[in-house]
Amino acid sequence: TNDKGRLSAEEIDRMVSDAEKYKSEDDAQKDRITAKNSLESYAYNMKSTMEDDKIKDKISEDEKQQILTKCKEALDWIDNNQLAEKEEFEHQQKELEGVCGPIVKKMYEAGGAPGGAGGMPGGMPGGMPGGMP
Repeated sequence: TNDKGRLSAEEIDRMVSDAEKYKSEDDAQKDRITAKNSLESYAYNMKSTMEDDKIKDKISEDEKQQILTKCKEALDWIDNNQLAEKEEFEHQQKELEGVCGPIVKKMYEAGGAPGGAGGMPGGMPGGMPGGMP
């Protein structure tokens, strides 16, 4: 027989068992990293939007500073809490959205979305659903 270098049935079973055992840990780690990346991306996107010259006339300097300050706090928090749990990252994002959301909504209502009055540049391909122009 040519069993040299082959895995025994016990070794295969152990490897499958280990893989199943670590799968939930891997999934939890993936979810945690996804939440961290989501918070980080949101904070950087909001910071970038606030630094865009096109919106400077659409919101007050005070509102702009509120968002920039909260973004900096969130990014500093991420730097100091790299190993935080998924729920902690999600909580931080909800707090950031709570500050940014109303200001950004007001900005869009005033037609201050970067790149125009909001929506898709050039309109929706094929027009809006329901036949709207």
